[in-house]
Amino acid sequence: MATTIATARTLSVPGATLHYQVEGSGPVLLLSQSGEGDADRTVDLVPHLADAFTVVTYDRRGLSRSTLEDPARPVTMAEHADDVARLLAEVADGPALMAGFSMGGAIGLQVVARHPGVLGTLIAHEPVTPNLLPEADRARHRAELAAIQEAYASGGLSGAFPAIARHLGIDPAHDDTEDGLTPQPMTPRRQANFGFFIGTEFTAVTTDRLDPAEPVRAAALAGTRIIAATGRTTRPTVHTYGCALALADLLGTEPVVFPGGHNGNTAFPRATAQALKVTLAA
Repeated sequence: MATTIATARTLSVPGATLHYQVEGSGPVLLLSQSGEGDADRTVDLVPHLADAFTVVTYDRRGLSRSTLEDPARPVTMAEHADDVARLLAEVADGPALMAGFSMGGAIGLQVVARHPGVLGTLIAHEPVTPNLLPEADRARHRAELAAIQEAYASGGLSGAFPAIARHLGIDPAHDDTEDGLTPQPMTPRRQANFGFFIGTEFTAVTTDRLDPAEPVRAAALAGTRIIAATGRTTRPTVHTYGCALALADLLGTEPVVFPGGHNGNTAFPRATAQALKVTLAA
């Protein structure tokens, strides 16, 4: 494992200021986080990648240190994609690599569609992209997200967490992890991130109308490789698992299987780093 020091930087973009961190050397690899995760979410993963890549992590607009000019204004998936394109223009000299997990995977698909050629390879791990699913499953996926929003509105995080766990097939009491992980306590900042994710970004996901075939078409024209990925232990009934399968079907490929479940990148960082290296080198 490389011993490197992360460099923290900021970037002004329309409507926000982004916080991002750069560590390591080699081809640029952007990690786009799941859920409420900010640039620190993959603190255990990045050191195992920094020997092979220039690893970029960031706080999505509205999370942690990436502040909004107008916090009351809705955030869209298109804005998230534009942020990634501007961020990569700052740190990469050409097409970059991107591994997006859940929300990050959905953003990655938007980047491919809206900014052809910015990415050379996108790994989309169980992207939260209801439009990939057949109509009935799509409606159920959106309904689940709306139910979590209702649970949060009525009962706060304590009311929302059980619904989130069911939605993602997570069992915190029994799911395995690697040893020696950095604690991720429920700090006030993380609580605020959860609130923004549930209250604002769920709506960005459920109201987005991206044609799921569009990133596939754009990737073919730009020479971008899209790789659909699933978690080894994710339950097949989880909607984001179905999204990954549907994406693989659109691509005419089989999904790559990564360690752990939906949040395997944080539960199994060492194994995930190895899987990323193998997949990106294939």
